[in-house]
Amino acid sequence: MNAELLLSHFDRIADAPDAVARLRKFILDLAVRGKLVKQDPTDTLATELLKEIRTEEIRLVKTGGIRKQAPKAPIKHDETSFDLPTGWCWVRLGEIIRLVSGQHLQPHEYSDQKDGGIPYITGPADFGVDGLVITRYALVRKAVAEKGQILLTVKGAGVGKTATCDLKEVAISRQLMAMTAILWSQQFLLLVTHRLAEVLKDSARSLIPGISREDVDGFVFPLPPLAEQHRIVAKVDELMALCDRLEAAQRKRESRRDRLAASTHHHLNNGADAEALRSRAQFFISNLPRFSTRPDQIKQLRQTILNLAVRGKLAEQNPKEESILATVRSFVPSFMEHDQITPNDSGAIVHHVLPTGWAWIKGKWIADFVDPQPSHRTPPQIRDGVPYIGYADITERGTIDFLNARKVSDSVLEEHRQRYTLNVGDFIIGKIGTIGEPFLLPCPFEYTLSANIILVQPKGYLVLPKYLMLFLNSPIAKTTLVKLQTDSTHAVFGIKKARELLFPLPPLPEQHRIVAKVDELMTLCDQLEASLTTAQTESSGLLESVLHHALA
Repeated sequence: MNAELLLSHFDRIADAPDAVARLRKFILDLAVRGKLVKQDPTDTLATELLKEIRTEEIRLVKTGGIRKQAPKAPIKHDETSFDLPTGWCWVRLGEIIRLVSGQHLQPHEYSDQKDGGIPYITGPADFGVDGLVITRYALVRKAVAEKGQILLTVKGAGVGKTATCDLKEVAISRQLMAMTAILWSQQFLLLVTHRLAEVLKDSARSLIPGISREDVDGFVFPLPPLAEQHRIVAKVDELMALCDRLEAAQRKRESRRDRLAASTHHHLNNGADAEALRSRAQFFISNLPRFSTRPDQIKQLRQTILNLAVRGKLAEQNPKEESILATVRSFVPSFMEHDQITPNDSGAIVHHVLPTGWAWIKGKWIADFVDPQPSHRTPPQIRDGVPYIGYADITERGTIDFLNARKVSDSVLEEHRQRYTLNVGDFIIGKIGTIGEPFLLPCPFEYTLSANIILVQPKGYLVLPKYLMLFLNSPIAKTTLVKLQTDSTHAVFGIKKARELLFPLPPLPEQHRIVAKVDELMTLCDQLEASLTTAQTESSGLLESVLHHALA
């Protein structure tokens, strides 16, 4: 093994998912396989150490220090997975440790009073950063661990967690075991204990309910010479400290990047000065890759892009273009001046002042909102028929799973056709449960729509369907929908509220420019996500390669 290879690539492999956690695990793998430090032919052989341990065990049994153990089963060939380094030997853990199994205390057997008895530890919740945390005291002595012993969690959610007993003695519950190495390194035993937990978790019992005494007694591992144990522990401490520094550097780098991104997003989303806001928006767009090194950051980028779009900060305004109010008046004779909403109107949910040429327009003037099935009764399902589509039928890829969707009769399709005719550009939003998430309907239209959605049919001479959809996906719209939904067991957003919903509408030519710019930036976000995935894949590949050669 070339351990230096691992260290020389440390910085490059650090960006792989869970890199440091995986490095820690592999360091332990290297340690217990004799691949971390060089062997010294002058070291006393592990077989000689084993003889000394067995002599000490006989003495301890005679003096009452430990109970006599039943003979352990011989180690079979299939229990050893690799060739041992020179001077090492295979052993069962139970042969060379003193093991204390915890016992549960009844309520009358412990107290929360400090003078009640010896400290009582019930599980990993009592493992503090600076030592054991004592909140209970045992009134009886059933299972007692001593200072320096390794406490191993063997039951519950914290299975595998360890701590070193830093008190003279503590009573331990059945959620714990206490272990002491007999004439070999207690620190090396801790490495073996971590490996024991990892092996059990990686085995068929991936959701292990606990570690039994038999698991510990029967665990097979390679025992190095005592001098090499000390060298291994020192090297592990060195590498774990390096992992600590790497984690600290990663946290510092991510914190700095998060602060920069948060500051930029804040100014973009809350800026009052139009010129300053446009300048910040340009800086933001020009430096997108600097703000996006994690999936959650790219998600935030998408929301900021939508927020800028519906505030008129992505595309240039053209004062020569007809205002949207003039367009609405020319196409909708019934539209009156009092139908225009301003930010000062009492009760109006309006979030910002719009650019020149824009206006807050109620949904009823720019789209038809149709309830496909106002009765809310789900039609009877048949084996072969017309797909009945709801949000549950939309896949993660953004398509409709027509094959597995509920099927209804042709008569239901005819009933629906009497209520609405689907056109290119129509989309749906949720009105129960999933509120307001727009989904563009595909062609052909041989399907029916669920009662839990609202069909939105934009009036193309006033608004682009894609502009309406990007607004409904924006933070402004999502905040508004939360305020408008009806309080109930399931969130509800009805047709009437949809028709009264306010849309910040720009002139039609500017809508085209906004949609084009959003498409461009969302494509860039897609590319950033792809490059992030590629970088993580490459880092993971390098990590796997380095670790493979390290363990070879």
